[in-house]
Amino acid sequence: MRHVGGIRGYLLGVGLAGVVGTGRDKSLRRYRGFAARDPRVLIGVDPQGDWGVGELVGLMAEKCGVSDDPLCVSGQDVIDPERTVAALDAFGERVGAVAQRGGRVLLGTGHPDRLLGFYAGLADALSTVGCTVLTPAQGHCVDITTRFGLRTCNLDYVGGVGVVRECGSERAGCATPVHSHSPLPVRVALGAAAEAGGGLPDLVIGDHGWVCGAGQLGVEAIGLADTDDPAPFVGEAEGVVSVVVPLDDGARSDYYLPLTRYVLNRACLSQ
Repeated sequence: MRHVGGIRGYLLGVGLAGVVGTGRDKSLRRYRGFAARDPRVLIGVDPQGDWGVGELVGLMAEKCGVSDDPLCVSGQDVIDPERTVAALDAFGERVGAVAQRGGRVLLGTGHPDRLLGFYAGLADALSTVGCTVLTPAQGHCVDITTRFGLRTCNLDYVGGVGVVRECGSERAGCATPVHSHSPLPVRVALGAAAEAGGGLPDLVIGDHGWVCGAGQLGVEAIGLADTDDPAPFVGEAEGVVSVVVPLDDGARSDYYLPLTRYVLNRACLSQ
């Protein structure tokens, strides 16, 4: 049984939907960056359409429920909880479909401090029902260009979820996973999976560069995204990404755990 009223109220209560922490000015800066084809904002998507700022505002209003008024340039963004619930349902259906056939799944996040627990719960449930949770290219170096210059990271997996750790003096596997929107980690992971001969994943679950990079390479991908990240939603609009759930991706990590339970229930994987 679906508890839409309950999950809707929860999303509003903890600020994952409704008025969220993402500022309109920040979102508009990202839309301008996407329109200018800044790779840091494209995060792996190669858009085919002419996505100017006006078109992006319209798309994000449709997908997330933010204001469609281009003259609205300040204040906080608003996410329609009904859109979030509908996307969570579709997300759960895709998880259920891959679970039903015991498929191969790759999970990864660019927000390990916030979203790792959400994905780790999915990885555990999928492994329990016989899916293969892939961890290709573990320990491989990934050179990521940031606004601070080139950063060399190691690809690692925590609870079956791909993350990157910055290389340094700490022992491998001990450095704290870092925030990254880059599509390079998933490209490295998919390349290693293909080279290993076991085949590509049937589904990639993640956010930012993980979902955009995988989808652009033709692997089915589903994920989460905030209002200041237009790339996944453009990918969804152009058929590159299967499902994107609009929500605030910068809240406390424990706020996302009930969403894991909701998705698993929708996927008929609740224990």
